[in-house]
Parts: sequence; structure tokens; C-alpha cells
Amino acid sequence: MQERSGNMGIRKNDSSGDKSKKIPEEIGILPLRHLVAYPYMALPLAVGHARQMRLIEDAVNDGCLVGLLTTKEPNVDTPAPWQVYEVGTVARIHRAVKTPNGHFHLLIQGIERFRVKVWRRTDPYLTAQIQLSPEGREEGVELDALKRRLQILAHEVVTLLPGTPDDVSTLLESIEDPRYLAYLVAANSRFQLTTRQKILEIDNLNEKLRALISLLSREKEVLSLGNKIQAEAQEEMTKAQRDYFLRQQLKAIQKELGETNEAVDEAAEYETKLKTAGLPEEALEEALSELQRMKGMHPSSAEHAVIKTYLNWLLAVPWRTLSDDCMDIPHARVILDEDHYDLEDVKERLIEYLAVKKLVRERKMPVDADTASEEIPAAGTLLCFVGPPGVGKTSLGQSIARALGRKFTRMSLGGMRDEAEIRGHRRTYIGAMPGRIIQAIKRAGTRNPVFMLDEIDKVGSDWRGDPSSALLEVLDPAQNHAFRDYYLDVDFDLSQVMFITTANQLETILPPLRDRMEVIPLDGYTEHEKLHIATRHLLPRQIRANGLQPEEIGFDEASLTTIIRDYTREAGVRQLERQIGAICRKTAVSITTGTHQTAAITPETVRRLLKKPLFESELAEPIDTPGIVIGLSVTAYGGEILFIEATRMAGKGELTITGHLGEVMMESARIAHSYVRAKAPDLGINPTSFKTNDIHLHVPAGATPKDGPSAGLAMVMAMASIYTGRPVPSDLGFTGEVTLRGRVLPVGGIKTKVMAAHRAGLDRVILPRRNARDLDDLPETVRQAITVHLVDRVAEVLPLALPGKTGADPDSGQPICATG
Repeated sequence: MQERSGNMGIRKNDSSGDKSKKIPEEIGILPLRHLVAYPYMALPLAVGHARQMRLIEDAVNDGCLVGLLTTKEPNVDTPAPWQVYEVGTVARIHRAVKTPNGHFHLLIQGIERFRVKVWRRTDPYLTAQIQLSPEGREEGVELDALKRRLQILAHEVVTLLPGTPDDVSTLLESIEDPRYLAYLVAANSRFQLTTRQKILEIDNLNEKLRALISLLSREKEVLSLGNKIQAEAQEEMTKAQRDYFLRQQLKAIQKELGETNEAVDEAAEYETKLKTAGLPEEALEEALSELQRMKGMHPSSAEHAVIKTYLNWLLAVPWRTLSDDCMDIPHARVILDEDHYDLEDVKERLIEYLAVKKLVRERKMPVDADTASEEIPAAGTLLCFVGPPGVGKTSLGQSIARALGRKFTRMSLGGMRDEAEIRGHRRTYIGAMPGRIIQAIKRAGTRNPVFMLDEIDKVGSDWRGDPSSALLEVLDPAQNHAFRDYYLDVDFDLSQVMFITTANQLETILPPLRDRMEVIPLDGYTEHEKLHIATRHLLPRQIRANGLQPEEIGFDEASLTTIIRDYTREAGVRQLERQIGAICRKTAVSITTGTHQTAAITPETVRRLLKKPLFESELAEPIDTPGIVIGLSVTAYGGEILFIEATRMAGKGELTITGHLGEVMMESARIAHSYVRAKAPDLGINPTSFKTNDIHLHVPAGATPKDGPSAGLAMVMAMASIYTGRPVPSDLGFTGEVTLRGRVLPVGGIKTKVMAAHRAGLDRVILPRRNARDLDDLPETVRQAITVHLVDRVAEVLPLALPGKTGADPDSGQPICATG
């Protein structure tokens, strides 16, 4: 069956008084699709299904009454009883016309609402026992108020609908019956099918009016908003048309007057610049496309300004400009030696790069056809300087640029969390700009600068993206020849850029990113090296910075040594330069006030000007207390000595560990305790003391997080010292990981740790034997000043750490067992 609703109308049925007498209890059911029938409603229907046609034939022959129910599933042609709603409308067939193709065209009118009591038959068509269910009403002032409110809302909605006849408002005002008004409004409103059915199912007339008022209020708001949007769109369209006609007229007037159009001249000027700027083919096509769009816009429009800014950026980026590399290798050596003391590994790596580049250029080495380009990319030149602050990582990049004769540009990555900082913003956003990579290239003015990415280990990530992942494309020589910035949206060649990164530690760098770098460690300076750096670089720079002449102030070697030892304790020289600057400033005050004309800086002068020493050697007095051991550690700021303290007290054999230690360091402490307890008889320790004493292991500087396995050997010695009562010599430092079998395993950062021991004044250090190869990296002055003992097992450490101890070898290969 198909339903067709034509010009739907409502006719008031005045013969409702004897309605119940004329409507039988059992009636045939005609399912309706996409339609809800209401009392008083007159509507045309087209019936073509055999079951429904049989129903119409029987109804016409027997009272012309049918029950109209809406189907829950409109796609079902012959719905079952559970597929139709059980509240509907009894309707009378006023006219039934059979067409030549055998279908019925009906005109029916709703009479009364009913509910299905019992389904009787499903064949040949649906029949049901029904019960008429007219709505209850609560007569009074409230019903009148609801009726009037509904009339007002219906009138306002009708007014908002276009093409509505004027007599509709008159008809609404003339209706007295609130039930008739409710069904008239519901039948002619644009509600959804389920909403229409819910309105029919409401049993109380007052509630039905309230529901219609709520729905009609929303419909009014929607219509009002729609009319407002249409009016604004129409006004905008009218304004655009008016502007277009005015511009055309302006062009005609300017042509008659012989005047030029500034917008046309501007577009022509941009076109000339773009074609002579040497842009790649893709960039030129994109630029000309945007220029064509700009020609059709008014200069005052926002999009015009956006396109103009984009074209300016395309013209400002150095697509073809390259700096000529200085291939004079002896000259490069001189510049590097002038700017930096020592750092031979870094200097040697740069000389290798220059030598290879010079040979490739002079001998015109053949390139693969697939990878041929204007210039062979500097593959493998992504250097990463790793070291503590103040060792000269950033200044070394500037020296490299000066040695190569290239421009230098720098970008700090510390704290960066937005991927758009690297790739830029898309032009659809207001205030969009290219990423900082393209901005830095533009500032440099060449396509092959020395580009330093500072603090790459401090890049973060959040909901805005991961900048480290965006850097993968930038720093990969196999990909960065076609780097695509989101703002420019065209490929830019970064393969000729010499990228240099700096970091304080490698652990926090994304592993795929770390894999693309050639890591060059820059460890801390020795006292001797700091003395040379201060004499050659820091002193002249601070004298000039503070307006002094070289003859007005003089530092001797003893005064610089005093500053290094008593006022700085760092791997680099940044704090050293600050202290030298402070003395220069105080000298400048003396000279300007006439107190002195020249100043000779001595150790006594240093102490007078800089006040009390900031650092005092922790080893000034010998450590004669058992349980205190000096360990060696590595931090992001260089190497440091670490005091490990152990004490014992009466208790139940519990182990307490404090000092803000990480999980690995906590495990090392427990291993040390287990080892000493297992070897108690061999160490001369009474095994029962482990049951009657608690031991507390503490690593001072509790606010500083500490982790790693390299303190294991020092922890073993601290516990052995506290139980045997023998103090460990105060000139001895330890590092190494310990196993339960007493083996000493290798650890990292040996150079940094030994240099920290040298700065702290230690004479001897104990290292794992497998770290012997790392001793070659130590400066000669450090190797001569410190005695290094290499060990494989804890047994070899005991005669050095606990002098005077004799007895059996505790590491004779016997299995560890629980003793005592």
C-alpha cells in the first residue's frame, strides 16, 4: 500500500454524539506508512496492495469504516500486529474510486481515537477488537489559557512561513473547540513521525495542548533563525553584486580618465617578481595560482591580505641562494683553535668533513642518476654535541660556521611541545605562519647555513603533537630534500643545510631521532683546561665587556686557580666567567671613583671582592668514621662525587634506604646488603649482628633524584665498613655495578666520573677492569694526578678499601648461603 497526502484538510465532525453506536467493536485495520491519521482529518489515499484492497472492498460494503494505524517499520508492505502502533484513528470512507489498473483512490475522514484491545485476525487482512479512547479534559481557566496560547503560537508560526494565505490566521482565531484546534495544528505542522504518534497517544487534552505549545515554540525559533540567516545571506549577496558592478564602473571610469588601477599594477608586479625569483616549478605554479585568485578579489578583503602575505613569504625564502664553502683546511684549523681550547675530536671531525667535501667538488665525483642533484648532500654530517652546560656546545657551532664561511642560525628546542613550531600552520588559520625551520632559513638568507638546534633533549609532547617526530623528516638526509612546510605547502630542499644539535643527555631523545645523529661527547674541563680557557678567552672577553683596558687589570695564575677551586664547581666554564666578570665590574667601580688606576688581582683580592668561598672541599679533613664512602656519579651537569653513608643501630635486622633513590639504585643497595650478609664470616663479621641490628643506608642531597647501578660497589664498601668498624680512606672513590656473586661489572661515564674525582681532590679511584679502554679518553694531567685501580671482583677491593684486613678470599667461588 502507498499513502499519498495531498491538500490535507480538517473538517469538524458534528455528529460525534452517536459515534459510539455507529462504530463496531471489531474493525478492519488499514496500516499507514509515513503518516499519522488524526480525528477530524480528511486525507486522500492510494491503495494498491491486495490485502488492503480486500479490506477496502469489505469496508465499503459494510459501513465504510476502517481503523487507521501507523506502521513502526515503514519498509514492510504487510506488517504484522507487533509492527504497528496500537493507538490510531477510526475513519470513514467518503469516496472510493477504482482506477483502470485495479487500485483504489480513497478520500477518508478521521472520526475518533481508539486503542487496540485484542488482535483478531491477520488474514486476509488485519482486524482487531478496539475501544474508543477520546481524550479526557480538565475544564476551566487553564484549558482556555492553553488554547489561546496555542492559537497565538500557531498564528506566529504561520506568519513566518512564506506563501501562507491570509485566511489561515482568521480560521485559527475562529476555532472554539480546543481538541479540534490541537488536531488541526498537529496535522499541519512539520513534526517527525514519532512525534506525531506521541501527540496522538496523549490521553489528556490539557497535556496534549502543553506538548503542542512546547513543540510549536521550538518550531517558531527554528523558523525565526532560518529567516534571519536567509536575510543575512541575501543582504551579503546583494552587497557583493553591488560591489562588483561598482568595481566594473570604476574600471570603465579609470580607463576613460587614463588612470591606472593600483590592484592591477600590484598583481603585475608580483607576477614579475615570482617569475624572476628562481622558484622551483611546483612553488611557481602554486604562487601563480594564488596570484590569479588575488586578482579577482577586492584589496580590502581579508583573503586578499592572506594571499599577499603568502606570496611575500614565497619571495623571501632563499630557494636558490647558496653560500660558498671555504675549503681552506689550514684556515679552518686556525679558526677552530682560536675559538676553542682542546676539543680535538670535534675539530678533527669537522676537518674530515671539509676534506671530503673538497675532494668531491674538485674531482667532480659521479653521482647516481636516481639521486643526482645540484650538489651532493652532506650525508652523515648531522652532528650532536652532548655534554653538561657551559662546555661550549653552542659557541662551537658558531665557530664551525665561521670556519666554513657559512651563515649561522640557531633555534632553541627547549620546552617545545607544538608540532606546528616545526612544520608551520596551515593557511586556513587566522595568523598562520611558516614553521621556525623555514623562518630561520629565511633569516639566514641562504639555503645552506649552519643550523644549530639547541637543547634537543628537552623537546616535549602534548595534545598539539610531538615535535620530535616532526624533526625526523627535517634531520634525515634521505628525506629532507623534499621537506614540506604546512604553510608554504610546497617542497623545500634542506639537504644542503648543516644541522648541528646539542643536548645535555641522550636518554630523553627519541630513539629514531638519536639514530640519525653522529654523537660527539663534550665532557667537562679539568682545572688545567679551565685555566687555559680563562686566560685565552674568558678574561679578554670580560675585560672588553666591562669597558676596561688590558693594562688596567691583571690576573695571575694563582688568582684564577682560587676562583676555579673556591668559587666554581662545574663541568663547564659559565660560572667561572660570571665570577671573572664580577671582579671586572668591581674593578671598574674602583677606577671610575678614582680609588685605583690599575688592579692586580691576587688570591687575597679574589677573596676580598667575591666574599666568602662558595665551595669548600668536602675532603679537607680526613674521613675517619666507618660507614662513609665516596662514590662517583654522572648528572646532566657533569660528573659529581657522591657520599654514601651507612649506620647501624639495635633492631631486628631491617634495611632502610633513603636519599630520593630510583628503583635501580634501591636494588643495588639490597644487593650490597645481601652480599655483605652472605660473606659475613669471611669479612670477620659476627653473623648474629644482622639479626640484632638495623642498618640505615643514606645518600645525601635527598632532594635530588638519583638512580643507576654504578653505586653498587660503593654501597658494598659502606656496609662492610660499618659492620667491621674500619673507615674507608677519604682519598678513594668507587664506581661499578656489583652482582650477588661479587663480580664488578662495567658502567658508563668513566671519563666524566674520573674528572669529577680529580676536581674533588681524590688521589685514587677504583674502576671495573672492563672499563680500562675508557681511560684513553682522560686528559694526560688527570692520568698523572690520579691512581686508577682496576678490579674484577669485590675481593680485590677489600685490601684497598679496608686496609689491614686479612683472611680467606671471600670470593673463592663458594656458593652464597644464608649464614647466621
